[in-house]
Amino acid sequence: MKLGTLTIAAIMAASPVMADLVFPSLSYRTGPYAAGGIPFADGYADYFTLLNQRDGGIGGVMTRVLECETGYNTEKGVECYESTKGEGSLVYQPLSTGITYQLIPKTAADGIPMHTMGYGRTSAANGAIFNNIFNYPANYWDGASIAVNYLLSENGGSLEGKKIALIYHNSAYGKEPIRTLEELSAIHGFELTQLAVDHPGQEQKSQWLQIRRERPDYVVMWGWGVMNQVAVQEAANIRFPMENFIGNWWAGSENDVLPVGEAANGYKALAMHNVGDDFPVFADIQTHVVDAGMAAGNGDQIGTVLYNRGLYAAMLAAEAAKKAQEIHGVADITPQMMRDGMEALVVDEALMESLGMPNFGPEFTVSCENHGGSGQGKVQQWNASTGEWEILTDWISSDRAVIDPLIAEDSAAYAAENNVEPSCG
Repeated sequence: MKLGTLTIAAIMAASPVMADLVFPSLSYRTGPYAAGGIPFADGYADYFTLLNQRDGGIGGVMTRVLECETGYNTEKGVECYESTKGEGSLVYQPLSTGITYQLIPKTAADGIPMHTMGYGRTSAANGAIFNNIFNYPANYWDGASIAVNYLLSENGGSLEGKKIALIYHNSAYGKEPIRTLEELSAIHGFELTQLAVDHPGQEQKSQWLQIRRERPDYVVMWGWGVMNQVAVQEAANIRFPMENFIGNWWAGSENDVLPVGEAANGYKALAMHNVGDDFPVFADIQTHVVDAGMAAGNGDQIGTVLYNRGLYAAMLAAEAAKKAQEIHGVADITPQMMRDGMEALVVDEALMESLGMPNFGPEFTVSCENHGGSGQGKVQQWNASTGEWEILTDWISSDRAVIDPLIAEDSAAYAAENNVEPSCG
């Protein structure tokens, strides 16, 4: 039944008592990546608490965040999935590319959607093959292209003869942008050097000695956790110009620069959403969550990059749940209904403004053909004097002429290997 003129309130009045809407959180508050995992998990949980306390849940149904500790360990992540999927879990956000790869076939078999926001398997943007996986608003290949497009704008539209070094986490996550950067290197004529850093990333002396020796024009980083702050420190040690050092959006939080002090000034990173706490939604969180003693943490992470990212992920999940309720005409939705809501999601400025998050993220529309969103990002820069990230650009689009064929090729290969018949509608 389509919702039509029937409101969720009317549905609620005529319905029996319903269970919570369950949103699992595969968190990591322990281990070498906890500094990034904690603020994300806090932001994710706090937004759902806000919806419960301020709005009475989503469509009249209270939400429940089901947190399971992974320690950023793939095996533990799979165990968390298996132990929570029977709780009515609506959508998984593993916050790990390694866990994502293991859960792709499992979520497909179980009919549970997964949202890998700005990480995971890039070709999952092709919803005709990856029906249950979504990676909006942008993916890793978008990020690589956005970084190159920014550098093009900084160099009069040409990178011919320039040298770019990619320093990356030696994992599935870190290797994701390589193919795209190789394509872009051939197109734009820059020389690409690849430098892997083994987990957890505390030892990088040899990589930065090579950078000092080869003197690339730019360094692009695909790092996470302690790797990032070590890299920023090593760059400072060899006096590499910070304004020519650009991390991806998982290498652009306060954790990555504060330990380095003044020497981190000028470091840049991609951003998939805006920064700071100057948005109306944060006043609501302060009132309904923090002051009420219901915050997931102690409230000191609000407005930081990764807290904002967790909040943004929760907002997108909540809006998809609302869309699912509208489509199916019921408030107590199933995971398959949630999937439909995610695939019909439209995020425009009017919606973000109504949520107290004006211009927080890019506008985008999801469809079966495009589970990846707008593919846009910004560039931010660290100001050590103010202790804040500053947005340098408007939304930068990725090069669809490069990215789309790569997505089509990789997703087709996956379909062939796994006997998946592409389908939309």
